[in-house]
Amino acid sequence: MSTLLLKNARLLITMNDGRETFPNGALFVRDNGIEWVGDSGAIPAAYQTAERVIDATDKVVLPGLVNTHHHLYQTLTRALAPNDGLFNWLKTLYPIWARMDGEAVYVSALIGMAELILSGCTTASDHLYLFPNGAKLDDEIRAAQELGFRFHAARGSMSLGESDGGLPPDSVVEDEQAILHDTRRVIERFHDPQQRAMIRVVVAPCSPFSVTPDLMRESARLARAYGVTLHTHLAETKDEEEFCLETFGYRPAAYAEQLEWVGDDVWWAHAVHVDHEEIELMARTHTGAAHCPCSNMRLASGIAPVRRWIDRQVRVGLGVDGSASNDGSHMLNEARQALLLQRVLGGASALTVEEALWLGTRGGAQVLKRDDIGSLEVGKAADFIAFDLNQLPYAGAQHDPLAALIFCAPQQVDLSVINGRIIVEDGELRSLDIAPVIQRHNQISHQIING
Repeated sequence: MSTLLLKNARLLITMNDGRETFPNGALFVRDNGIEWVGDSGAIPAAYQTAERVIDATDKVVLPGLVNTHHHLYQTLTRALAPNDGLFNWLKTLYPIWARMDGEAVYVSALIGMAELILSGCTTASDHLYLFPNGAKLDDEIRAAQELGFRFHAARGSMSLGESDGGLPPDSVVEDEQAILHDTRRVIERFHDPQQRAMIRVVVAPCSPFSVTPDLMRESARLARAYGVTLHTHLAETKDEEEFCLETFGYRPAAYAEQLEWVGDDVWWAHAVHVDHEEIELMARTHTGAAHCPCSNMRLASGIAPVRRWIDRQVRVGLGVDGSASNDGSHMLNEARQALLLQRVLGGASALTVEEALWLGTRGGAQVLKRDDIGSLEVGKAADFIAFDLNQLPYAGAQHDPLAALIFCAPQQVDLSVINGRIIVEDGELRSLDIAPVIQRHNQISHQIING
């Protein structure tokens, strides 16, 4: 049984229901759970000594950030098709991604996860929907296990190729029965439904323009039979809306409802183009959303109605989205962009700094259906991070550390603890020697881009 005491934090942000904060904050961890949170001057005698004591002087401490949508393999293809919208961007990249194999998926996952961890992320859901040349979901799960990263592995799929009216080339689609068979396999092998689970599996057909209605329905039924969550891209662009109207006779959200893809076990990536009635549908059915502001800006997809979601109590979290449509994986930057975009739409009061941080913590936990992460409270998983306020970009912002995190240039964490284990200390990743991984990653990237 291991114990850890963190104390003397300049500010400890709990993100509990009362949104409590503790100047001079402290917390005590036993094994992988939080046992006490409060003021450093009031640490109970039983917690004064611990196997590991961390002095958090001049640091702001908060729950680990939760990323609700990513495509880790895309770290291999950053900054390609820089001036295209979604459909043309995908058409450029599909043939390149078709050259990946299991090693490419594994190495790109290590890179993407390391980048997320250093940005303050402690839990992420990744949407892997291509499995060329023997690649498997297992490859990125192995990366998460080696890093000590809390991970929701979304078994994506594409079955509707160009010859059948879909967007992806036939070379990257799979047989639907094979998809369902492998989805069962990974759920049975890897999904852990227990509290504080490190690995969970999500059922995640890619999008309306890359899978058939039959696969959507069968995937939903499979997920519910196993009690796992469901995820897909939806209403990301006007092109997608037009595709759904022409192909299926429904707007994307109505199409999803027809296919049993609404409910408190479902979240949609993006949902940029949803109208009032569709927001009401999301609220009524408790369907969640992954808001990915940087990717939506990069691909000129539009601005999601986050303020209206919050006002209608729609579950919403943040996602960095794919590293080829964001080109970075920094969760604080995503929170900052979410805040700024909503203010463009609705003025300075459209989103507060506290709400932006809530989206990245408690909001993300709610989207992933986790009640054991996202806040620093007794009984929650010991996932927390700390930023050093003595860094240059925070100079002049010492009066409000919380606002500094959101408004100032996003920095890397000084400390990250995941499931009670120190993963980043003094700003350095402790669970992976990253230099040789970067070297191999760049070699693989060169190989698949240049054929």
